[in-house]
Amino acid sequence: MAEELNVTLREATGKGVARTLRRQELIPGVVYGKGIAPCPITIDPKPLKKIISGEAGWNTLITLVGDGPFSGKVVVLKDAQIHAIRRNLTHADFLVIDLSQKGSFMVPVQPIGKSAGEMMGGSLQLIRHELEVLCLPTDVPTSIDIDVTALNIGDVLHIADVAVPAGLEFPHDVNFTVITVVGHKEEAVDGEEEEVAEDTEE
Repeated sequence: MAEELNVTLREATGKGVARTLRRQELIPGVVYGKGIAPCPITIDPKPLKKIISGEAGWNTLITLVGDGPFSGKVVVLKDAQIHAIRRNLTHADFLVIDLSQKGSFMVPVQPIGKSAGEMMGGSLQLIRHELEVLCLPTDVPTSIDIDVTALNIGDVLHIADVAVPAGLEFPHDVNFTVITVVGHKEEAVDGEEEEVAEDTEE
């Protein structure tokens, strides 16, 4: 079920307008997608932040409510600008989606278990923190769970090795690495290095 977000049609644009909105603790945004011309809007970032802080994150389905052509449209947060220091939202872009059509979504990767390589002192490295999936908007998973318990040091898990959940597709042209397990390099003891150096001196 989509979350509702009240937004306001914004007629004025430009940096000056954006600064004025932010002083009012509001932010500018844009709605775009199939069946609607790009539409500038004004957003209260507090309810938006609450919506996307849920389990589905940016993939949360949102129904926009307000006086404008966007009202009643189901959207997802497609892009956002975040203040470098304060870490608050400063701009948001929403993409209108068709619930009956498959779309592209980025879903976080979640390793499950502890790998055999880690048990031996190795380190699991998550190369891809998110994977692109194609699916219906209502079928987007909260994470792609990958069982890593069988991975040993030196093992590499590629996208082609990841089990595809029902109803999803992984679009990819390259069989890229998702997870790998690496070993720790043995560090030479300083005392041993000094002994070797002394032995080589005449």
